[in-house]
Amino acid sequence: MTSAAFLYVCVRPQVGAAAAEYESFRTAMHLDEGALDRHDLVRESLPDDAFERYAGFVIGGSPFNVADPESTKTEAQRRLEADLARIAERAAPGDGPAALFTCYGIGIATGTLGGTVSRAFPEDTGPVGIDLTPDAASDPLFGGLANRFTALTAHKEGTEALPPGAVLLATNTACRVQAYRVGDRLYATQFHPEPTAKAFTERMAVYRDDGYFESSDYDAIAGRVLAASITEPARLLRAFATRFTRA
Repeated sequence: MTSAAFLYVCVRPQVGAAAAEYESFRTAMHLDEGALDRHDLVRESLPDDAFERYAGFVIGGSPFNVADPESTKTEAQRRLEADLARIAERAAPGDGPAALFTCYGIGIATGTLGGTVSRAFPEDTGPVGIDLTPDAASDPLFGGLANRFTALTAHKEGTEALPPGAVLLATNTACRVQAYRVGDRLYATQFHPEPTAKAFTERMAVYRDDGYFESSDYDAIAGRVLAASITEPARLLRAFATRFTRA
């Protein structure tokens, strides 16, 4: 029997940050806890029946990097990347559950589907401007968003070449590939669509010593985040939930 629920796929080793990220996704998607399950992919493989149970997957961020040499990756990272690749492979043809890959997740989707990821497109932690492409106007999710909006980023790598057949939906100067779609059921964003400004500063505190920014700059960056107007990314998540909820 299939379920109308979505699955939040956690790829963060930090339990507290993962729990907060789940709540951010759930709130932005306007779902109650019964409609958004959670699965810790860092500690447990994807269940074999996940593709039958869920209408869609939302994949969160992570301190892992796709472009890291394989020799430096832990067994847990290699295993979870293989499971995320399975999700991308099922969603891309359009005949399985939908999937939204965010931040670290976009790198998995890109590499799995034939694109390339490199360290050439990092972005500093904090608010950035996002510009929609002409193709976004007719997209079921992005078509309802403002043509230019502010989102939150913090990443050390980015998509260098899109997967074959991918439609570029959002861009900016520092990291050209901010969002794309493959088929009609796989979406990927480089920016974080789920956190409020406050939630993002709390996540920054967890990762303040992980090389995303100078620890001594925390207060200044947090001030810029809290002063930013972050409205459209959450609307994107709500549109994803609305479109792919099973009747």
